[in-house]
Amino acid sequence: MAAKTPTTLPDAFTPLVPGPLIRLSRGDIEITVAPQAGGRIAQITRGGVGQLASFDESNNAMIAWGCYPMLPWAGRVRRGAFEFEGKVYRLPLNMGLHSIHGVGFAMAWEVDSHNAQRVELSLELPRDERWPFGGSAHQRIELEEDQLLLTLSVSAGPVAMPATIGWHPWFLKPDRLRFAPSGIYPRDEDGIATLPVASPSPGPWDDCFINTEAVTLERGKQQLTLSSNCSHWVVYDQSAGATCVEPQSGPPDAFNIEPFVLAPGQTLTRWFRIAWAGD
Repeated sequence: MAAKTPTTLPDAFTPLVPGPLIRLSRGDIEITVAPQAGGRIAQITRGGVGQLASFDESNNAMIAWGCYPMLPWAGRVRRGAFEFEGKVYRLPLNMGLHSIHGVGFAMAWEVDSHNAQRVELSLELPRDERWPFGGSAHQRIELEEDQLLLTLSVSAGPVAMPATIGWHPWFLKPDRLRFAPSGIYPRDEDGIATLPVASPSPGPWDDCFINTEAVTLERGKQQLTLSSNCSHWVVYDQSAGATCVEPQSGPPDAFNIEPFVLAPGQTLTRWFRIAWAGD
């Protein structure tokens, strides 16, 4: 008999309201953080200009606004299934036939500390059918001069677990995207990343790339430079109103194609920097 697929994660298109916001500011940059809405950044404003697709009545799906952390997996897990230490696990399906973007973007995060320019958030990961391994996560959102530095980590608890982490920002549509990756993960008929890595193809994209260079978004007179110690970047630019540029510690479906394992008590940490130039 086939294993019953759990359904305890909300569908990725379920409406998710921001809830109470924490405001950070430095110079002409203001950040609003929504701890109860997946610990996400609800909006980034510089010089009075919004940077992200924000929550409203026409754009309220939890997957579709702000900038949210993805963990303990990023992107899709094919049909929610993977093998780990000789056992097959089945995650809830929250986007069609697949499990997408982890559990963190659907849960309320705890506020550990904050001041005018920094907030620290934490999350105890479930140990149930949503995610059978437990563990914990932490993120820091910190304003520097004309820069925003995001730091994200996930730690295993008393048992080993696979892990992939990253960020999913919905940047308002740029006039120009400067991006020069070295490789692309081809997608199959299910839209899932596969191996081997190939030479990059022209956009539009909904793809994962190998990239170690800064990425630049130009919109009006502002220029955003995105950098990270992540070597995997997903770019989704098929939306008319936004472009997602997502640094990740591994590719989508990493649990099946390029698994990274955390030993008990071990931590995986990555950073993501957004820097501005221009008016």
